[in-house]
Amino acid sequence: MEQFWQTLKEIGMDFVQNGGLVIVRTIAFLILGLVIVKIVRNITRATTLKSKLDKSASTFVVSVITIVMYILLVVVIVSSLGFSTAGIIAAFSAVALAVALALKDSLASLANGVIIIFTKPFKKGDYVELNGIDGLVQDIRLFNTKIITYSNDEIIVPNSEILGSKLINYSSMPLRRVVIEVPVPYQSDIACVKKILLDGISAYKYVVKTPAPSVVLKDYASSSLTFSVRAWTPNEYYWDTFFDLRDVIFNTLRENGIEIPFNRLDVSVLPAESGSEVEKKGGDEK
Repeated sequence: MEQFWQTLKEIGMDFVQNGGLVIVRTIAFLILGLVIVKIVRNITRATTLKSKLDKSASTFVVSVITIVMYILLVVVIVSSLGFSTAGIIAAFSAVALAVALALKDSLASLANGVIIIFTKPFKKGDYVELNGIDGLVQDIRLFNTKIITYSNDEIIVPNSEILGSKLINYSSMPLRRVVIEVPVPYQSDIACVKKILLDGISAYKYVVKTPAPSVVLKDYASSSLTFSVRAWTPNEYYWDTFFDLRDVIFNTLRENGIEIPFNRLDVSVLPAESGSEVEKKGGDEK
């Protein structure tokens, strides 16, 4: 029995002397590190939610911090095993440089995606126009943005193209102005036309009182006077107001006896000369 315990003691001493303590310490560091990573990730997620960050921004921050924590954990474990961390850091830097050169376009989109997420030039649900493309923002990702057109087409735009291009966000302001040009005959009374149009659009349900709607004489066209009808409406009712006011304007002018001029072509048909008259004229010429 004593021989058994002596053998077990020798095995334990050999384990400790030949690196067993290092292995145990490394395992302890690994377990403790995983616990710390989980705690830090949960704290970061809770903090970003309290700060009311955008969901994409919150996810990005949590992901970056988690990756950094895992990298630090790997460095600590390697150092605990007795290896030099300088070589590992140098190798990691070389790999990171190679990846950056190979994926420079993707990294540019990633960087722009981070800027878009935090600066918020637009958000999900906004109606935007970008490089001749207009539609609703469906999703903002780190590498690209998804836009759904009114024809229900899905368009994926790389984030690297967004910040370098002209961007119009039609949803950023609470009110939008509807502008409709209306031609009327030259013989119309200007003051009367203004009053008729202004009364018609002011009665529409989605036209706000402040700023007040207006009607101005914009241009003297070749065959008509051109009036500009301008009305403000809540952003969400812009298209309803834009199309409904066309009906309102047309019906209002018709009810007041004012026709919208249009191009006309007058054709006069002259009666043909009789054959005898043609022959007579021919004889006279002879």
